[in-house]
Amino acid sequence: MKKDLVAHAATRSASVIELAQELIRRPSRGGIDDYAPVLTVLEDWLTRGGLPHRRLRDESGQLVGLLVEIAGGRPGPWWTLDACVDTASFGDEEAWTFSPTAGDIVEGFLRGRGAADSKLAASTFCHIAADLLPHATTLRGGLAVLLDVDEHTGGFGGARAYLTDPEAAIPAGVMIGYPGLDDVVVGGRGLWRATLTVSAYSGHSGSSRSVLSAVSRAARLVQLLDTADLPSPPAADSAFMLPPKLSVTAIHGGEGFSVAADRCDLNVDVRTTPAFDAHDAETLVRKAAAELDAELPGPAPTRITPVASWPPFQLQPHEQPAAALMNAAATMGLTVRAKTAGPSNIGNLLAGQAGGIPSTAGFGVPYEGLHGIDERASLAELPQVYAVYHRAVLDLLDAR
Repeated sequence: MKKDLVAHAATRSASVIELAQELIRRPSRGGIDDYAPVLTVLEDWLTRGGLPHRRLRDESGQLVGLLVEIAGGRPGPWWTLDACVDTASFGDEEAWTFSPTAGDIVEGFLRGRGAADSKLAASTFCHIAADLLPHATTLRGGLAVLLDVDEHTGGFGGARAYLTDPEAAIPAGVMIGYPGLDDVVVGGRGLWRATLTVSAYSGHSGSSRSVLSAVSRAARLVQLLDTADLPSPPAADSAFMLPPKLSVTAIHGGEGFSVAADRCDLNVDVRTTPAFDAHDAETLVRKAAAELDAELPGPAPTRITPVASWPPFQLQPHEQPAAALMNAAATMGLTVRAKTAGPSNIGNLLAGQAGGIPSTAGFGVPYEGLHGIDERASLAELPQVYAVYHRAVLDLLDAR
């Protein structure tokens, strides 16, 4: 089977790359570009291939993704392949050595924003669905391919629309097509995010009366947060490997020169672990705010407004769908390790669903410049990656 799958993947590579190129040439930066052009490319390709698919819309009616559904001929669980087709922003375009929408191939690399994350994966998953369609009656359960947008905004509108769609089968597990050949990502830190509002008495900066502005109070709060005592992973949490992390990611307040600001807002991002959860994160931040208010009193207590909270997640290598993906990689001669990632991802959203939906959040081709300048994805390993996912899906669906 290994030889047949790799040979088949090699024959599919040109078509996979061609579709990925078309996707890269349609800019789809999260929260910036219109998603319709990139989704139209996919919709046209699916229609030509006779693949059953439908549009996903959010609560406001906005188009946030496409869902391909291949129903098997025998009862069983559904499994999902997921790849986002929105991207990070371009950043400083003058720093790029090629166009962010180049979509060309140079020295064996597919170049452009989204080549790595995750338009090549989206094309791969579409082709795997096309491979399965003629053999659908032999499958147990079914395969869904989620092609979502609104991922890089952090809103995950496409994934949310899929999970709340009453017509969609709840998947037994999801494999997310983030890149990277050495690891199967089986977990990720969770997060707790909040906005902190620091107040002060306003006044003229040149007044003879001493005025402590909200900016100065906020600066002291940043110090307290940056030096907060975060635990190292205890023995009970050692399998997770990663410690919690706190970052102050934004600060806004004041204007001009002559007015002492009466308000300053901070964004705080805490990455959580099984041993340091959202409750612990909120307790830590509230303690720092209370210390500020006691040390440098203001006209009102520091206000804390929670914004988002996702749980950490982690699969064991023997749990599905991680086991199928790792076994398939081993069958194809690849040595991969199970890895827990530092950044949060759709896997956290899935873990937060009722009962939790297990997921892997990364295995794909090698890459460079992800979310940075000169993003590009290596194509030499594409046949192996294609064959691994194809084999994993066949195993999960008990294909005959």
